[in-house]
Amino acid sequence: MCAAASDRPADRPVVTRFAPSPTGYLHIGGGRTALFNWLYARGRGGKFLLRIEDTDRERSTPAATEAILQGLRWLGLDWDGDAVSQFARKDRHAEVAHEMLTRGTAYKCFSTAEEIAAFRAVAEAKGASYAVFQSPWRDADSSTHPAGAPFAIRMRAPRTGETLVEDAVQGTVRFGNDQLDDMIVLRSDGTPTYMLAVVVDDHDMGVTHVIRGDDHLNNAARQQMVYDAMGWEIPVWAHIPLIHGPDGKKLSKRHGATAVGDYQAQGYPAAGMRNYLARLGWAHGDDEFFTSAQAMEWFDLPGIGRSPARLDFKKLESICGLHIAASDDAALLHEIEGYLAAAGHPALTDPQRDLLSRALYCVKDRAKTFPELLEKAHFALINRPIVADEAAAKALDPVSRGILKTLTPRLQNASWTKEGLEPILTETASEHGIGFGKLAAPLRTALAGRTVTPSVYDMMLVIGRDETIARLEDVAG
Repeated sequence: MCAAASDRPADRPVVTRFAPSPTGYLHIGGGRTALFNWLYARGRGGKFLLRIEDTDRERSTPAATEAILQGLRWLGLDWDGDAVSQFARKDRHAEVAHEMLTRGTAYKCFSTAEEIAAFRAVAEAKGASYAVFQSPWRDADSSTHPAGAPFAIRMRAPRTGETLVEDAVQGTVRFGNDQLDDMIVLRSDGTPTYMLAVVVDDHDMGVTHVIRGDDHLNNAARQQMVYDAMGWEIPVWAHIPLIHGPDGKKLSKRHGATAVGDYQAQGYPAAGMRNYLARLGWAHGDDEFFTSAQAMEWFDLPGIGRSPARLDFKKLESICGLHIAASDDAALLHEIEGYLAAAGHPALTDPQRDLLSRALYCVKDRAKTFPELLEKAHFALINRPIVADEAAAKALDPVSRGILKTLTPRLQNASWTKEGLEPILTETASEHGIGFGKLAAPLRTALAGRTVTPSVYDMMLVIGRDETIARLEDVAG
């Protein structure tokens, strides 16, 4: 039986791990699993380890491994030490399998694939959807073993009673032992199976808490057999529900982006993603917006719900907008540059970087993604001559051009502050018998080529006197 979290020695440091298979991109569900492990370990001064489960040599690729590492780096989930290759530890896995032979908790099975298939066929013919294979070699005397024949190593699973998995999220889960077969831990070609490798690696890495998707819950019952066979302490299990789409169905590409990297390329900030993913299936009261430091302090396993979480893109955008608004400008600029690279857009030029840095204070509020922010900052990223869009161009009639022409000389010696500029613009509008709004429209067109922009004062302060006057002169004639 699994030791409950409260039974673990208080002085033993927490060690969690994330163990993805490098057969594709880092799924958003995997990103959340990594986040939960990271938060739990970091919030308790423990270690967060990374293991690449690359034993499937046909499907595992270096490119997929790198995509996983990049996804974790973007999310800001740092791990302790080097990433461990499961494949590189295959000799250690085989060593444990042979030790179980010595202990008598495993046995050599000489059954061929054809014999096992024939057993399954007979069971299916009798109407069984699943039948536990009963190896004839389980209790065979070693003297009957065929000399030199290939064999697999199988666990001696209990035949009667129940196996209990004490789970920090799911509670007590019961498995009838008549449903647990003598699983293979070492194949006849000498390669270890996933069920063995996972347990050996977790034990050797000192993992205290296994936090993973609840699609692995059935595996826990079988993996406990390995712990028991070796006399090892069972970790705290915590199987978290999967993420579903807004329609309540299993998350897939039809719901939108499923890869962590796609969210970076779409312009979501990493802090916002961490916040949203942490809140996706876990709760701390009614708190919706929080920092990573707060999440580390608050995160615990009892706060994880048992029902699948639903991805809500509107809530994601709302949370991301709050994080963009609260971000330090220098950090925000750095992340925007990362977004541009991930999305395949041109990098900022030095002048663009300088102006965008100066503009962030007036464009980061109410921007939910980086594309939205950059659209608001359009005025700081464009070069003269400015091409106005269709809606903005309508504001530049001959009368408006004439008003801008009279404004330009007044700006030559103005104090370049909002307090210095406001009286000049207000007086200019008044002299022409119009309200300030009627002057602001052609100003927006001249300065940004858009109808929706930050305030004209903010734009003028960001681009400076010379550029402001040059843009006005371009349209005033």
